[in-house]
Amino acid sequence: MERDLDWFHELDAEHRSWISLIAHAGIAQCAEWMRTGAAPVDVTATVFGAAPRGLTRHVTLHQTVAMVRTTIEVIEQHATHLFGPEDVDDVRRELSSYAREVAFATADVYARAAESRGQWDARMEALVVDAVVRGEPEEVIRSRAAALGWETDGTVVVLVGAAPPAPTSGEGGVVDDVRRRARAAELSTLTSVQLERLVVLLGGVSDLHAAGAAVVDAFGSGAVVIGPGVDHIAQAHRSARAALAGLRAATGWVAAPRPVLADDLLVERSLAGDGHARRALVDGVHTRLSESDPTLHTTLSTFLETGASVEAAARRLFVHPNTVRYRLRKVREVTGLEPLDPRGAYTLRVGLTLGGLLMSPGEQRRPPL
Repeated sequence: MERDLDWFHELDAEHRSWISLIAHAGIAQCAEWMRTGAAPVDVTATVFGAAPRGLTRHVTLHQTVAMVRTTIEVIEQHATHLFGPEDVDDVRRELSSYAREVAFATADVYARAAESRGQWDARMEALVVDAVVRGEPEEVIRSRAAALGWETDGTVVVLVGAAPPAPTSGEGGVVDDVRRRARAAELSTLTSVQLERLVVLLGGVSDLHAAGAAVVDAFGSGAVVIGPGVDHIAQAHRSARAALAGLRAATGWVAAPRPVLADDLLVERSLAGDGHARRALVDGVHTRLSESDPTLHTTLSTFLETGASVEAAARRLFVHPNTVRYRLRKVREVTGLEPLDPRGAYTLRVGLTLGGLLMSPGEQRRPPL
């Protein structure tokens, strides 16, 4: 083997000893078969049972097949010397049958190992997703993800929604479906079905909407919420927290798109008691407007109080309607929300209201015109 197999000398002593164990067990079993003339009871157990269970992780199927082929060829080359010329043809026929049995046994060993690894990976994948959802320490998430080989760079997001009904395919079918869709979009994924909820973690995301659209059809009916992007899987619990809060509150927005960003559900999340959403909404509307230009705060409040009428707001503020329009454009630039859009106006109104409620008593004063 050292002479004919280029990779053999690259193995360490322990791995070479494993291969020697298999080769000796195979030769011994072959000799027993030749002696008794009966087929072996279990080639898998008698030949590969001598090797440690870690064999398939360190010695590839291709290498094992090459090792078996080399061993059989050596026996064939010495068949005449070992058994005599009169029996060599019978020996080679039996050897061919034995080689076929060993080939099937090799395939069986590696197939079982692959199945076992797949089951272990599925359990570990579910543990990683569960750790993300429960907000376990970042080091725990990082180490478990590393055990799965997660090395994805780029933004990571968490999506949550209802799991699809899968009476025939079960959880594995759902996970495989998500994995296929994510792979087609060149995204990494970890997925878990938690009772009736499907949780999908996507890595390598450059566009939240595109990432959500890539896998949304794998979910069941109802809302699908995309958490905010984070820089690393160890921080994915932040995305999961927002996504789960958004899923609980999504019924408050009947016309919500599917999927919908958790950040687009700040109003519903705030009304449902999500303190993180309340703080984000106040900071994004009330605080930004107050710190940017107090007149924007006043103009927006007046505009909303007058039924979203530019002319009515202008009359109350004693300014030209174009001034109101200009200030509303500035509001859009500062907050990212459109006051002239019903959804944007609703979000801005709640943001201003929460800001007023959360201000300290000394701050309870109306900004100047």
